[in-house]
Amino acid sequence: MAERDQTPIAPARSLGGATTEAPLAASLASKFRRPERPAQAAPGSRAGGLDDGGRVVRQAKLRLVQIEPWSVMKAAFLLSVAVGIVTVVAVGIVWGVLGAAGLWDSVNSIVRDSIGTTSGTPFQIQNYLGTSRVIGFTMIVAVADVVLITAIATLAAFLYNLAATLVGGVEVTFAEDR
Repeated sequence: MAERDQTPIAPARSLGGATTEAPLAASLASKFRRPERPAQAAPGSRAGGLDDGGRVVRQAKLRLVQIEPWSVMKAAFLLSVAVGIVTVVAVGIVWGVLGAAGLWDSVNSIVRDSIGTTSGTPFQIQNYLGTSRVIGFTMIVAVADVVLITAIATLAAFLYNLAATLVGGVEVTFAEDR
């Protein structure tokens, strides 16, 4: 029979220095102990709770049965604000690079050559697609994205909780790395 690696749980220390038994920790540890006899696995495989060195790998099966919508909303809000800021900065950088590359002068000359008129005020694409208009539109889209992403993520948390109530949630197995 393979020998198990069982580390005893250290007793909790109170503020006065006296040791007390930790009943919660002991009850949690009893739930995650490996069975006495590990399942037999094919040579070279990691199945059955053994790693490549023949040692027992501790595993814990947990079930995700509820996601707090409030924490999902806070996290989604912060992440969507970060995405919005990155979007505005990226559009500003791309717009500056296009201007530095001379794209707007090329567009102006192409439009002047296509229209064929040189009288009156010349066509300027910057009057229609100026930097301030594009950045302003990008900010409006970013604010709308913050609201939508936050609302959709919160709704997804509520829907997951509803589905987890019906089917029991998602079961995840964690294994110890050695």
